[in-house]
Amino acid sequence: MPENDTTPEPETPGADPAGELDAALLPEPPHPVNWNLLTADEAEAEWLELNRWVNWLRTTYGLPASVVPPFWHRHSELVWELSALHLHWLAAYDPEQNASAPLGWHRDFADARQRLRDWVAASGTRLDRDRPTRQTAWPGEEPAEPVEETVIENRDEDFVAWMLADVAGRRQAEDEFYAGLDPSTGELRD
Repeated sequence: MPENDTTPEPETPGADPAGELDAALLPEPPHPVNWNLLTADEAEAEWLELNRWVNWLRTTYGLPASVVPPFWHRHSELVWELSALHLHWLAAYDPEQNASAPLGWHRDFADARQRLRDWVAASGTRLDRDRPTRQTAWPGEEPAEPVEETVIENRDEDFVAWMLADVAGRRQAEDEFYAGLDPSTGELRD
């Protein structure tokens, strides 16, 4: 074929020249995140994405620490609420979504802000310090351990350390599970 000929080459049957069939290149649609079931690698990705989005959310909307405190990641009640809000936001702003979906998200965001205030008040987390959420012991249970506040000097360092500890714990549980499998049958050993 001459050098300046711009005639396209005939397509080979089954060819995918634009890579449109490569599923790895297609973005994954938002899906619920069950923090209890994530693998170590999934948890790391979800933690980083949620942290990035929560930073965007708090700065975009000027949210005070009474709504989104710096140490939200230490409180499962805040993690679950913020994670659900994040997924709702992703779905509302999906290009395939109805044009009024963002308005629905903002309506639900108003409700979520009140729930977040309630969770923050119950958890006791503050701008520069944190304590575990108090637990009430039910009759017949051991009394809850006393909770103490901890001053945390650097939020980002604390988040990274918290996330890495969570991922390491998940990885250890995975390793222990797989170590208990019989390689010949794939079943758990007694």
